[in-house]
Amino acid sequence: MVKALVVLGSIFAFLSVFAIWTERQALNTDDWVATSDRLLANQEIRTAVGDYIVDQLYENVDVETELKEILPGDTKDLAGPAAGGLRQVAGQAAERVLETSTAQNLWEDANRSAHEQLIAVLEDKGEAVSTDEGNVSLKLNTLVTNLAGEIGIGKSLAEKLPEDAAEVEILRSDQLKTAQNIAVAIKGLALVLSILTFAALGAAIYLARGSRWVTVLSSGIALIAAGFGVIIVRKIAGGIVIDQLVTTESVKPAGEAAWSIGTSLMVSIATTVIVIGVLFAIAGWLASPTKAASATRQAMAPVLQRYPAYVYTGLGILVCIYFLTGPTQGLRSFVTTLIVAGMAAFGIHELRRQTQEEFPDAEFSDAFGDTRDKVVDAVKGANIGERAAKLRLPEVRRPPVPGTGAEAPTEVLGEEDARLQRLERLASLHEKGVLSDEEMATEKSRVLDKG
Repeated sequence: MVKALVVLGSIFAFLSVFAIWTERQALNTDDWVATSDRLLANQEIRTAVGDYIVDQLYENVDVETELKEILPGDTKDLAGPAAGGLRQVAGQAAERVLETSTAQNLWEDANRSAHEQLIAVLEDKGEAVSTDEGNVSLKLNTLVTNLAGEIGIGKSLAEKLPEDAAEVEILRSDQLKTAQNIAVAIKGLALVLSILTFAALGAAIYLARGSRWVTVLSSGIALIAAGFGVIIVRKIAGGIVIDQLVTTESVKPAGEAAWSIGTSLMVSIATTVIVIGVLFAIAGWLASPTKAASATRQAMAPVLQRYPAYVYTGLGILVCIYFLTGPTQGLRSFVTTLIVAGMAAFGIHELRRQTQEEFPDAEFSDAFGDTRDKVVDAVKGANIGERAAKLRLPEVRRPPVPGTGAEAPTEVLGEEDARLQRLERLASLHEKGVLSDEEMATEKSRVLDKG
């Protein structure tokens, strides 16, 4: 049951990332407008948008006629060739226009207007467009007019542009009802999946009484796997989506850039899941029976046992800072943050209980004193080791076996003799000043302890 719950929690975490991304990216106007600004800031996308605006200008306006009205006298006959040459100039001018603050404001306003209209339809507010008639479109005709003015033919162009010029269709009327149903499902699903993720992992940790630290560690690994799984799927899906939707090879770089920017929020959410997973893994390790974890618990024991109020207050401050500085995404963000904070508080409680059982009389000097002693012993051991290396016992050889001329096997001195000889060598080195009093006492103790 515990293993099944951990796996289930990982699956819920994986699906919740996509649900949260869809809710924030597709159903939040401010997030979408911010993303649209980043899209236009990209060189590949700006080039593609510029080419689209130029195409729309020439498709919806008779540029040659407009030039004839501008050119004086006999030069009107040059309007045709001039219109063709002007198209090349317009392509270069379009990118310059889109870099201006005026064009960027028009782009932002167009995206905000389209998204607000989309949300009104999806939430079935009865405004703008209904599910029976009309479409939701991104209107870029103001950018076409802006470009025409930049190249010198656009003062009266706004009146001549058709109403549907430079409109990018987002949803058709026959798709809106389905979109409404999906939007409702996504909004509820993001919150439900987030709660189910922590509910499954929390239940697994609660049930794993005998090996709780293993389950906490496994939960962290499961969350990390879910986060990296999302990143991998995003990479694979990006290639499929671009190949299916972008058929013009020259536009593919812009499509790839749009996918990368549009799904960057998904990577951010997946990264958050990975970070939470790392915290779970650290918590699991901290409760493990390993030497390093035990030493860490011993160092933390005095604080956990004597100042629990400060520890819980610190946790509360961190949660408050997140609420004040982190992204606010309504009920889902509020609930999931409280759940994570609650699990952290439970983890601190369990860690306090464990340290009380292991180190009931823990003092601040324990951990620091042990560390200091280990460092001092290591330094002394290195110095004494170099000097004591000279004290290795020489080997003595037995006399030749009579009648064979062969030497007997090498044999080390007897145990008692060897000990006495080592003590004599130590005394000699001490007298010569090679060994200090403290080092002499240490080495003598080692020789006698070895028997």
